[in-house]
This record gives sequence, structure tokens and C-alpha cells, in this order.
Amino acid sequence: MWKWGKRVLVAFLGLVIVLAAVGGLWWQALDLDSQPPADPGSTAAQLDFLKSPSPPRGKVLAVVTSTASLGDSGKRGGYELTELSRAYYTFLANGYEVDIASPQGGEPPMRTDDDMVAADYAFLNDPQARRKLATTLKLAEVDSSKYAAVYFVGGKGTMFDFPDDPSIPHIVRDIYRSGGVVGAVCHGPAALLQVVLDDGTPLLRGRRATGFTNAEELFLIKDAQTVFPFLLQERMQQAGARFVEGAMYLDNTVVDGRLVTGQNPWSTWSVAEAMVQGLGHAPVARARSGEELSVQVLDTYRREGIDAALRLRQQLPDADRRLLLMHALVAAMQGGVVDAWHLQRLARG
Repeated sequence: MWKWGKRVLVAFLGLVIVLAAVGGLWWQALDLDSQPPADPGSTAAQLDFLKSPSPPRGKVLAVVTSTASLGDSGKRGGYELTELSRAYYTFLANGYEVDIASPQGGEPPMRTDDDMVAADYAFLNDPQARRKLATTLKLAEVDSSKYAAVYFVGGKGTMFDFPDDPSIPHIVRDIYRSGGVVGAVCHGPAALLQVVLDDGTPLLRGRRATGFTNAEELFLIKDAQTVFPFLLQERMQQAGARFVEGAMYLDNTVVDGRLVTGQNPWSTWSVAEAMVQGLGHAPVARARSGEELSVQVLDTYRREGIDAALRLRQQLPDADRRLLLMHALVAAMQGGVVDAWHLQRLARG
């Protein structure tokens, strides 16, 4: 018995060593160091798409949440920096000054991620942007006649203060009535749930729209149905929206007339640019980030399969390996072994 046990132990240790060696080679093949994170010292002056801005065209109101915590769950709320900063600079580049407002006014609670790009750091280092953020307008005091569009920034806190804020329906209705554009991303569409147009029709009724999906919410927060007062997808559908659900954590921006909605944080750039188009202008040219290139590769994989995705991946060497690897891990956690294997191949390039 001892000899048999000893052989099993030796074999097990050998397997561990082999797996460790293979894992080391696999990790080395990813070559993540070849794609260093964005420089925390980035400034707006360094953003190429801001160097030749469009002439002044008006103003956009960006709205963020004032809710810092998710009820009594102990979880943090707030707005997502990346969903504000990327849209903020997109609007500026296209000739629109941006004011920032929140339900309570003043400085709102911010959430940052570990996948920030140069535009996100530039916002943090931008004195004018930070002044606006430190002194956000109180929604009740906003003069909606000043704005060509309103953009609702996502963040989990929006689920608590956007739906019942009495000023939001008035602002949205005024801007929409005057021919303006209404946009929202991720959890931001929570602001649209109670909006009723002048003819008594709910804004979302019969409209194609999207937001953070049930699948995305429940993957990240298993007890989301108790943490939040509702699930956004369900409530949007109850409000009459023709909800358009895309793949988890991939860009999915839906345009229905002058209503523009995005499914998740990866939709921020395309939501802002679609809003600019809705205002009648072609967005200024902008080099796609490595994150956006990765989303393009992932979308090709979902629609056309691994061979097409690998061919595109070879054409996009700057695609963000970390995001591709994250999707491989998500697939593995969902039991999608084949998907996980294919996606890690894409991460290796």
C-alpha cells in the first residue's frame, strides 16, 4: 500500500511540475508586458482626437449618480469614471461643451477600474473637468433649454436615484421635444424608466433599447435581485422597451431615432459617437483603443467563429490581450471549455 501511495504521490508531483511548466510557458506566450497599461500621467493635450476639435456646436448635459452605496448591502455604488471620461472627450472633440449634473449636486462618488485608457487618466488630470466634477449641477436647478443632448452615465448607484428623481423626466422631455438626443449607457438607462413624452407615451414603449443585461448583472453579483431594487433589463422590458440583448461584456449600442443606449461600459465610445451622429455631425476621426480592437475581435469570434477571429487578430496586433484573456476566464467560469480555449488563443495572438 505504501509503495502504491508513494507512486501516486510522485506521479502527482510530477504532474504539478509539468502543469506549472506548461502554465509558465503559456503565460510567457501571452507577452502582456508588450502592452503596458496607459500612462497615469496622460493629459488631454496628448489625446490625438482632441488636437483638431470641431467648431462650437452647443452643450451636452452629462448626468451621474449621487448614490455612494447600494442600499444596506455594504457594496459600493457611484458612477463609472470610464463611462463619463470617454464620452466627455468625445463630445468636446466634436464641438460640444459638457456640463455635469447629479441628483444632489456637488461632488459625486466615483468608481474607477483597472483597465483605464489614456482618456480616463487625462480626465483625472484635467483641471477644468475636475472642477466641473467637484461642483456638479443639481438636477433640480438645471436649465434644460441650454442643451442639445443629455447623456446618462452608468454606475450601479443609478439604480437607486435615477428612476425616481423628479427632475429627470422634465429634462429628458424638454430636450427630446426640442429635437435633441437622449443617450445612456450600462446602468444609465435607469433614468429613462419613468420618462413620459408630451403625448402621454412612455419614452421606452415600443423603442429598441438596451442596458446592462440580467446575465451580466447576475454573473458579477449573484444576489443582484436582493442588492438592487430591480434588474434593469426586466424593468426596461416592463416599461415597454424592445430590449436588444447583445453578447456579455461586448459593445452593443442601439439607436432608435434620437434615443441612443449602450449595453455596458464597452459601449461608451460608440454611444457618444452615435449621439454626435444623431445631432447631425460625423464624429471626428479617432484611433481605436486596444480595448476596442479586442471587442472587434471578440465580436467576430461570436459571429463568424475562431478561424475568422484569428485572421482578424493577426491584422490587429494592438488588440488588448488582457481583455481577451478576461473573456477566456469568463467563458471558463461559465463552463464553456471550448470557448475558453479559443479565446486564450486569441489572447496569445
